[in-house]
Amino acid sequence: MPFGSLTFDSAGNLYGTTGYGGSAGHGTVFQLVPNNGDWSEHVLYSFSGPDGDRPIAGVTFDLAGNLYGTTADGGSGNCNQQKCGVVFTLSPNGDGTWREMTLHSFTGGKDGGAPTAGLALDSLGNLYGTTQLGGVGIGVVFEFTP
Repeated sequence: MPFGSLTFDSAGNLYGTTGYGGSAGHGTVFQLVPNNGDWSEHVLYSFSGPDGDRPIAGVTFDLAGNLYGTTADGGSGNCNQQKCGVVFTLSPNGDGTWREMTLHSFTGGKDGGAPTAGLALDSLGNLYGTTQLGGVGIGVVFEFTP
């Protein structure tokens, strides 16, 4: 089940997420490639739970071609009997495969939890986003610097 917005690359391919499915059932990041008026789907990454679960926002490209996104669940924090979500990056390996790295695992405390919106990337490479849980009230606005 696709969620979130879609993102184009410079070649006209579309990228997005599914909140469920994939090899472990925890969601995917996918690519759609135009193919003679049709589209071919390629799963770039399947989440396993500890590395993220339920990516329901779109993904964002940086200038180097890396993808950034969030998952609403998964990671290592504890939010209302679920994990608190993560910020992740996918980097192309050059052979058509992608490498996932968890940049941050939310705790549900001051740093928030359950990020369900996409990320904004500024010209310096800083990432900005929001969470539904944690902080002083309910939710936080966060920034990650490279």
